[in-house]
Amino acid sequence: MTTYLLALDQGTSSSRSIVFDAQGRLVASAQQELPQIYPRPGWVEHDPQEIWRTQLATAREALTKAGLTARDIRAVGITNQRETTVVWNRRTGAPIHHAIVWQDRRAEPICAALREAGMADSIQQKTGLLIDAYFSGSKLQWLLDQVPGARAAAEAGELAFGTVDSWLIWQLTGGKRHVTDVSNASRTMLFNVHSNQWDQELLAALNIPSSLLPEVLPSAADFGKTTAELLGGEIAIGGVAGDQQAALFGQACFTAGMAKNTYGTGCFMLMHTGGKFQTSTNGLLTTSAAQPTASPRFALEGSVFVGGAVVQWLRDGLRAIEHSGQVQQLAESVPDSGGVMMVPAFTGLGAPYWQPDARGTITGLTRGTTIAHIARAALESIAYQSAALLLAMSRDAVASGGTPVSELRVDGGACVNNLLMQFQADLLGIPVVRPACVETTALGAAYLAGLSAGVYQSTEELSALWKAERRFMPTLDKSRADELMQRWELAVRQTTAQ
Repeated sequence: MTTYLLALDQGTSSSRSIVFDAQGRLVASAQQELPQIYPRPGWVEHDPQEIWRTQLATAREALTKAGLTARDIRAVGITNQRETTVVWNRRTGAPIHHAIVWQDRRAEPICAALREAGMADSIQQKTGLLIDAYFSGSKLQWLLDQVPGARAAAEAGELAFGTVDSWLIWQLTGGKRHVTDVSNASRTMLFNVHSNQWDQELLAALNIPSSLLPEVLPSAADFGKTTAELLGGEIAIGGVAGDQQAALFGQACFTAGMAKNTYGTGCFMLMHTGGKFQTSTNGLLTTSAAQPTASPRFALEGSVFVGGAVVQWLRDGLRAIEHSGQVQQLAESVPDSGGVMMVPAFTGLGAPYWQPDARGTITGLTRGTTIAHIARAALESIAYQSAALLLAMSRDAVASGGTPVSELRVDGGACVNNLLMQFQADLLGIPVVRPACVETTALGAAYLAGLSAGVYQSTEELSALWKAERRFMPTLDKSRADELMQRWELAVRQTTAQ
């Protein structure tokens, strides 16, 4: 009898559900868009009830498409947009406010106060994170301070906080379980990643009652069972991980030095560091990796704010193309960018630069520059930013006695662009490897659930399932690649010199 796993992939712009077989092959999937709410500039919200409604609808649709019932599914895995913050009433299950999304910047004054109080070093040492409104802790404090009656209710033990995984598990189990996993907890700025416990000093600094917080489990564990009426029968929830850690797991990057890059609206690169907590000296974050057992596992992480979004800008802002899929053809109509460099710092620059005030630039324009050169430079900017991240990771690895990254595994929507992947390999001087299944985020959640349910016995078994679809080998001379990266760094300096 074939074994199946159901992955719930709750993202920023959509909710998806995918059924995989035990070999990691996609059987059926369903997707619904998630409405974005922008109350004012810099604020981004979601309706938690819409998150739940769309996620449940896609789970039911995926099972129907696969021709399966709850009895056919061994376990459910959940992966989710990280840092997005939900608070709800424990008795009624009703949210007290819209979810505050990871991109939201309203809690920056709270973060500024933490920096002024001299908390930066302590927070980085305990959590691996830099103080930033990106993370959940400051969002949670904002909700308690700004929603009428919230703080009093929290102190009375009436409220529950969770990232999106916790909210979904609460709904799926009919309010029986208030839990999360270590990878999501590590993104709150409240969690000590050394002890895998909520940190009392950090809770006190942010004035957050501990009664709000979910129980923290390994990423492969017993998270409860779905109530029978939701999917036609009870199903064990066995795996949970934040989206980027799930993608690292789905790419079978289980050991120190293995790295993946997800090319989405932004780009997220993670390098596994094994059981070693490593503080970056190159502008990267330290985060908990997905943990199949109680043993801590870590990764270095860097984020590119504008990755595939630069292609949307070519389409919607510059009107250079009608559809995103046309960008490769336009870029390939010229042999190179003709000396044009584009730094798409539309919302500042992320790791390893951390320049929030940087603004986008296009340099190297001549009378011979065409829209095709600009399109090629825009596409190449994704690879340049990712190369800067990987070089920073390799410097951190070498500084700690490790070895540089030897290959980069890739996933996400833009990894299907062959021109981009080849240029990425050329800049890095190492193979760039695209897997047979690019749905690695959902696959990672399914693998964690399968480990918990006994479908798989070890990560070695999962490594054997991972297969490459194409390897892009570097073709550029190293001196030329170094020269291009130097030109990129010059262009970056120009964005911050305005």
